[in-house]
Amino acid sequence: MILVTGGTGLVGAHLLYNLCKTNSQIVAIYRNKETQNTTKEIFELYGDTSNYQNIIWKKADIVNIPEIELVFNGITHVYHAAAKVSFDSKDSEQLRKVNVEGTANIVNLCIKNNIEKLCYVSSIATLAKTPGVNFIDEDCEWNPEGDHSDYSLTKYGAEMEVWRASQEGVPVVIVNPGVIFGFGAWNVNSSQLFKKIKKGLSFYTNGTVGVVAVQDVVNAMILLMNSNISNQRFVLVAQNSNYKAIFSLIAQHLNVTPPKFKAGKTVTEIAWRLNSLIATLTFGTLDFGLNKYSARAAHKKRYYNGNNIKKSITNFSYTPFDMVIKEICSKLS
Repeated sequence: MILVTGGTGLVGAHLLYNLCKTNSQIVAIYRNKETQNTTKEIFELYGDTSNYQNIIWKKADIVNIPEIELVFNGITHVYHAAAKVSFDSKDSEQLRKVNVEGTANIVNLCIKNNIEKLCYVSSIATLAKTPGVNFIDEDCEWNPEGDHSDYSLTKYGAEMEVWRASQEGVPVVIVNPGVIFGFGAWNVNSSQLFKKIKKGLSFYTNGTVGVVAVQDVVNAMILLMNSNISNQRFVLVAQNSNYKAIFSLIAQHLNVTPPKFKAGKTVTEIAWRLNSLIATLTFGTLDFGLNKYSARAAHKKRYYNGNNIKKSITNFSYTPFDMVIKEICSKLS
């Protein structure tokens, strides 16, 4: 039997939809009933809810050992997609609790229950550019001297826990996706961008980022879990694109005006500091969506090589990014 953590998030919900098509019983955990709405919405956006009943929902939190321990009864395979995503320094403790301690709990239970295989959803945030190498890939290791966000630190810490599982006899695969684009979960992560552009986004930055469709991430995870491949990581990036091109493509498919003004480093440095000040004074934030790390990342030019998965899994291919954006825009109401 399969266990999915993070099944109420973007990746987890799309994963559940695809797993439900070929599996009669899948266990997914949730913290409160409201979070299941995202999963239901994504099934509805696919236009097929017939297999939703294949999900066995169990209330549990990965940081609560007694709760999560009960969930492992009868489980043979685990997809660990649960994580907290935040670049706000106020969330550092919670990031460590969920991403590192929560993953450690999952790993310990995988070892204890002799799980046949574990797939962990990490991030390109754990990879660093190697001097003299143009593209970041699976061989580019964590740089302990880098200026890392708490999110990056905790995802790296989580990876160390997963590798510990491999040393204890549990076969593992880790995927390191770029920025994930997919429909549903409209109020979190990259999905928020579509709403902002639809309302009218004026600015763009000159940075470059690796992008990938959520369907491709999910497909890679399932294929890797069903293969003989173990104890390896895979960068999942379909292409590298600058923010202006991404914003313009989204605006094109939404039939709205694309952002026209380039925000330089000085502007974004002022913006994240102002955002931080307002948050301190009013316990809220301005609608910049910026903090120290996101503001600086918006100007970085990093290029990723996601071809190894195609060499390792012969029937895997990436969806053209234009098609991905077109589909997402068609689902946005």
